[in-house]
Amino acid sequence: MAHTGNSSMHGSSSRPQLLDLSKAEIQGNVEEKYPSILLPNQSHDISYLALDIGGSLIKLMYFSRHQDQSTNDKRMRNVKNRLGFPSNRRSYPILGGRLHFVKFETGKINECLDFIYSKRLHFGGGESRYSDGSTELNAIIKATGGGAHKFADLFKERLGLILDKEDEMSCLVAGANFLLKAIRHEAFTHMEGQKEFVQIDHNDLFPYLLVNIGSGVSMIKVDGDGKFERISGTNVGGGTYWGLGRLLTKCESFDELLELSQKGDNRNTDMLVGDIYGGMDYAKIGLSASTIASSFGKATSEKKGLEDYRPEDISLSLLRMISYNIAQIAYLNALRFGLKRIFFGGFFIRGHAYTMDAISFAIHFWSNGAAQAMFLRHEGFLGALGAFMSYEKHGLDDLMVHQLVERFPMGAPYTGGNIHGPPLRNLNEKISWMEKFLQKGTEITAPVPMTRPGTTGLGGFEVPLSKGSILRSDASALNVGVLHLVPTLEVFPLLADLKMYEPNTIDLSDPNELEYWFKILSENLPDLVAKAVASEGGTDDAKRRGDAFARAFSAHLTRLMEEPAAYGKLGLARLLEMREECLREFHFFDAYISIKQRENEASIAVLPDLLMELDSLDEETRLLTLIEGVLAANIFDWGSRACVDLYLKGTIIEIYRMSRNKMQRPWRVDDFDVFKERILGTGDKKPPPHRRALLFVDNSGADIVLGMLPLARELLRRGTEVVLVANSLPALNDVTAMELPDIVAEAAKHCDILRRAAESGGLLVDAMSTTLDSPRENPSSVPLMVVENGCGSPCIDFRQVSSELAAAAKDADLIILEGMGRALHTNLNAQFKCDALKLAMVKNQRFAEKLIKGNLYDCICKYEPAN
Repeated sequence: MAHTGNSSMHGSSSRPQLLDLSKAEIQGNVEEKYPSILLPNQSHDISYLALDIGGSLIKLMYFSRHQDQSTNDKRMRNVKNRLGFPSNRRSYPILGGRLHFVKFETGKINECLDFIYSKRLHFGGGESRYSDGSTELNAIIKATGGGAHKFADLFKERLGLILDKEDEMSCLVAGANFLLKAIRHEAFTHMEGQKEFVQIDHNDLFPYLLVNIGSGVSMIKVDGDGKFERISGTNVGGGTYWGLGRLLTKCESFDELLELSQKGDNRNTDMLVGDIYGGMDYAKIGLSASTIASSFGKATSEKKGLEDYRPEDISLSLLRMISYNIAQIAYLNALRFGLKRIFFGGFFIRGHAYTMDAISFAIHFWSNGAAQAMFLRHEGFLGALGAFMSYEKHGLDDLMVHQLVERFPMGAPYTGGNIHGPPLRNLNEKISWMEKFLQKGTEITAPVPMTRPGTTGLGGFEVPLSKGSILRSDASALNVGVLHLVPTLEVFPLLADLKMYEPNTIDLSDPNELEYWFKILSENLPDLVAKAVASEGGTDDAKRRGDAFARAFSAHLTRLMEEPAAYGKLGLARLLEMREECLREFHFFDAYISIKQRENEASIAVLPDLLMELDSLDEETRLLTLIEGVLAANIFDWGSRACVDLYLKGTIIEIYRMSRNKMQRPWRVDDFDVFKERILGTGDKKPPPHRRALLFVDNSGADIVLGMLPLARELLRRGTEVVLVANSLPALNDVTAMELPDIVAEAAKHCDILRRAAESGGLLVDAMSTTLDSPRENPSSVPLMVVENGCGSPCIDFRQVSSELAAAAKDADLIILEGMGRALHTNLNAQFKCDALKLAMVKNQRFAEKLIKGNLYDCICKYEPAN
């Protein structure tokens, strides 16, 4: 059964249902177990719903719209225009919409219908679909799977929905191709309980074998987008497991049956090789004593009835029998067609560790280790995703992995390790729900569901599993976030080798390292909450939100401590960004705003004296003093416990002077002399200045005003264009790109070099009417510009930066990374195509000891010429 891309992926023949899938991303919402996919370019009215109705389960995806967050900052538009961007391009993530993933048992289809009704999805999410405001009844929605035919009349009768049926195989392949191309950590292996995420080379993706395990099993050879063939299958699949399991164990749900298997021991029901050979291996043909010789074989030789066998053992034996059978058939087909990759999907797997281990073991066994089973995080939603995309057929060639971002907001609480919760409609409901969490030692217990028992679906509730409702590591829970589509993210073009790039310096796969950083984040949490509440005036509402944030972030930490791979591959950059996202989720958009303003004012007040001192020095001494100033000023970091302690002992200026006085070379990493030679040359040899320098700035206050701005001034003086690169969104006391123009404007009042450069770069929209004592000398001064980096974290991942930063980088030949987050925690080992200078003061004792073999407050000046 061969298909091509022209076979069935068509749009509706009724009113056009336009869906802009160009450039997507994942956003994590605890309201869903499975991620939501965000559509930032989506502005049309669309059908909000797509279904995959299988024999056992209904998979539902629906679209929710987000308000577009436009900016009208004239200064930023001027900079973008200088870089060649139209004024409507934006570099920060814009959440135009997202896709939610929900599942129901087909046998309980009324619950699915109730869910659609409660969310008003049959009315287009509660919005009118016609310009005259009338409600559109008999709306056409996309659906796939056998149930799209079987239940068509029911959907029309109950909800007025007409199911437009899409080809099942086409949808499966379209969904799988989309995910494997678009999500960096979509595919993973699972052996002996260990998850390892696999990065797929898009140029080497095809061909592959897709094994979709639903009620039955289809094995599909995929040769490209829209090019596939069903080459095999088996009638022994998820429906077999659920059907036999229900008859033999009396379980009431598929999940209950899977949960039961975790407590089972298949040796009580299966006949093993050792049972036949007196506990011995059959070494001659390579069979160990523990190998299953016959599933349920012991039932033939024992005089026992069904009631004499434990349901747990029956469930596990059944699970292994079916998993091994599917895996063997899959491997034989991969061998037959010479396929290197085998991906398993479908709701039979649903992230269940035992199931994945059984399939992986069988593939490893039959291939003698030559092949690996791989699984997909969105495993059960391939068909529903493909059906959703078919509203308007949209090629995936333009969708790049760097344009997708996965986020994990606490939309609703965890229950039994899974993401569950009611359909929370506003922040107050979310806070009320979080207030019901109970802290007991290291465990966080969720409240009892407030709706009638038995409701399924991740927008409602599931019956609590037998292990209770404690937030814990659950082998059957592989959590995924909400998928946001961000078209303005790009790969940083100056990375030397994208395939070799790893942003994180610290390896959080080390349990001790992970525990240390979780401890640090937990210890800093009360102070962060206090700052966040104070930033909102200390109102009762702010205190409620602060408490809810603390509970939510603690829940994330607890979940990740017990299951580090629960949200995908975990790195320190991801962990720190999750904290900032969690703050924003509870409407703390800038917890350190008042502190930043106070420190900026204090630093600007002493800037004139510093500039006068610098101008009195010869160029060699001045360059060293500037680098010392950057390192000294980098001590101001509210993310560091050591720095916070210093604030208790003096003012910002006193701390800065103390830090400057302690600058003694050689530093822990000291490449200053090499950098000096590149800037100043040796003897009579004067090197040309850099064309453009990208300065990745860190903290507000002394760090930017007394450290990085004077360094930028020196580069401008030498004829180098300077681009200050700052966060798109606040993170701790880091300066943002929206704040920088005002800081530069204040600094420019004290310096003609900065004023002329800022005017040239479009930062001073209204040129100053008064000038300083010195006359204007070069009206066409080299520009000083500001761009956003595309993120809101203390760290930076150069695989995903703003389009404006990528544009600015194309003419840059010098990068200066400043601060622990951007130069040490991430990117310490990053290689670039241009000159790179990494400057930071070490403010974490463990990092100092483990990574640089040094001490607290050691300095890093690492210069690397163009690679």
